[in-house]
Amino acid sequence: MLETKPLNFIEHIIETDLSAGLPPTSLRFRFPPEPNGFLHIGHTKALGINFGLAKKYNASVNLRFDDTNPSKEDQRFVDAIKKDIKWMGYSWSNETYSSDCFEQLYFWAVKLIKEQHAYIDPQNSSAIAIQKGTPTCPGTNSPYRNRPAEESLALFETMKNGDSKEGDLVLRAKIDMSHPNMLMRDPIIYRVINKPHQRTQNKWRIYPMYDWAHGQCDYIEQISHSLCSLEFRPHRDLYEWFLRTIKSQCNVAELKITPKQREFARLNLSYTIMSKRKLFSLVEQNHVSGWDDPRMPTISGLRRRGYTPNAIKNFISKVGVAKRDNVIDVSLLEFCAREDLNKTSKRAMAVLNPVLLKIINYPEKHKEELFFVDNTESKNPNSRSLVFNSELYIEKEDFSLQPTPGFKRLSIGSEVRLKSAYIVKATHVELDNLGNLVAICCEYDPKSLSGSGSLESHRKVNTTIHWVCKKTAVSAEVREYDRLFTSPSPDADPNIPFENFLNKESLQTRNAFVEPFLLTASPGNKFQFQRLGYFNTDDDSTSNRLVFNKTVSLRESKIKKPTNQPLKQATQLKPIETIKKLGKKFIKVSEEKQKELKDRILVLSKDITLVDLTPLFSASTKKRGTRAVVLICLSQLKKNKKPFPAEAKLFIQLALEDENQTLQYLAAEAASE
Repeated sequence: MLETKPLNFIEHIIETDLSAGLPPTSLRFRFPPEPNGFLHIGHTKALGINFGLAKKYNASVNLRFDDTNPSKEDQRFVDAIKKDIKWMGYSWSNETYSSDCFEQLYFWAVKLIKEQHAYIDPQNSSAIAIQKGTPTCPGTNSPYRNRPAEESLALFETMKNGDSKEGDLVLRAKIDMSHPNMLMRDPIIYRVINKPHQRTQNKWRIYPMYDWAHGQCDYIEQISHSLCSLEFRPHRDLYEWFLRTIKSQCNVAELKITPKQREFARLNLSYTIMSKRKLFSLVEQNHVSGWDDPRMPTISGLRRRGYTPNAIKNFISKVGVAKRDNVIDVSLLEFCAREDLNKTSKRAMAVLNPVLLKIINYPEKHKEELFFVDNTESKNPNSRSLVFNSELYIEKEDFSLQPTPGFKRLSIGSEVRLKSAYIVKATHVELDNLGNLVAICCEYDPKSLSGSGSLESHRKVNTTIHWVCKKTAVSAEVREYDRLFTSPSPDADPNIPFENFLNKESLQTRNAFVEPFLLTASPGNKFQFQRLGYFNTDDDSTSNRLVFNKTVSLRESKIKKPTNQPLKQATQLKPIETIKKLGKKFIKVSEEKQKELKDRILVLSKDITLVDLTPLFSASTKKRGTRAVVLICLSQLKKNKKPFPAEAKLFIQLALEDENQTLQYLAAEAASE
């Protein structure tokens, strides 16, 4: 009996809507990137969810470019996004732009003004922010909140006609300045940007804010389910208010489907940053060679590194669809790459750190053709010939003059097998005047040819090493990439610049020798270099200058713990570990005991940073004790006068909305100014 995969929570929502009478033909999804940068690995989750649902339910997906900020957007980003989505194997039904809806959005905004649901405010952003209050303190009304509709309409027209400077006037929705959700406190819905738009040129000088354009474009396009990441959960109240207001005040009879916004946990990856602003900074400051640098988490960077669409899709499938944010270890993505490349990549010989190997008993001018299997994992493996003679290149690391105990590769007097060839024994070495190794001299067993069937060919030796024939070897540039950051959470603490964690050794370039078969490699061709890892032919590669990028190693690299440090006593826990232990019992103890624990946690939290707390922001809603101690730590950390990251703000907001009064109280302390 075939196993059926359980439905995720979004599929449950769709099934419920279909059961309630939503016609299957009305299902429609959208993927709405802003064309101000390249797509990154985080976007692949949204792509997988939306296009996956469309495939499952035979529905359509609109590719909508959210082009509402001409100061940051560019056609090259539009082209790059479309290229990346196609490369991932997805096809959209309609290509749309928020700018397609500018006329309708403007008319609806005018209607809001006429019905006293919006007004023009000339105050600057600082004054508006102060009036909004705090999560625990209601805001105060703008002095312009009750401006006559005719006055606001006239000022809105001056904004539209380009007669206002940027920042002089904004259009705000009139909702509720005491609403517990601060996004509902008279949000800005239009501002002036006096810059030409990539599509509409100079037609518009007013541009809608995200919250105004987002839901209304969904409505105009008749999107049934507007799926976005969890940081937009607080925006849902505003999304629904706009839709309700438009439906009640405007003639929208032809729009039958009211979109439903639902949120899923975003993809956070260790040793990676997802902020487009920070990725843009890496490019602008030349920390990387461009948006498609193989160290970048962009789809174009992953493609150039050698990742495949199938590997990325498998990764997204393993991550799953959840309601709570968490951090996925980047090693899972690397595992998925190995798993896919192992099945599909041809095998090849390459020597990255070459040293000459002389076979002194092999006939000097003789050569022979040996056969090498392309991919033993393939259902129909092919083989090709390799030239073998008396002079080869091997890796320097595969030989030692003074082998340590357990060294199983080549050393004086020891034997190894040359891949698909003979068994050799090192006899002596050649050194230069400075004592540097020039060549390793060895003897081969002429009866030990691999696959010959002879008794000698079955002889066991310590290991097998790879090689390249000196006479036919081809020079190549090999770029070995490591993680771009040394910290698993490089941007978790706003007090520490993420650039501080850049890995200065994330790129190592080697001048290697490879077998001549690789002269036919085209950009994008992938290979397993025997014993070294998986490599992709770079976009820069030509037949005159081969360039290969290392995608991943053959096996996961384990970080070795230092052995020369004294072990700490078991009782000496790090402050964050002690805090986590206290969280297990915090909610269960008496109020008096909670006060004692709180005082202790406040002291401990002086020795932690936001980096320590970041993994706990994804704690389950049921773990109220853990959430409580994190809120206490945040109330201490806010004294540093540094802004909290979005994950911390969302964590606090969810606690404010929790039914548990202790969490509400602690969240209010963490949120207060």
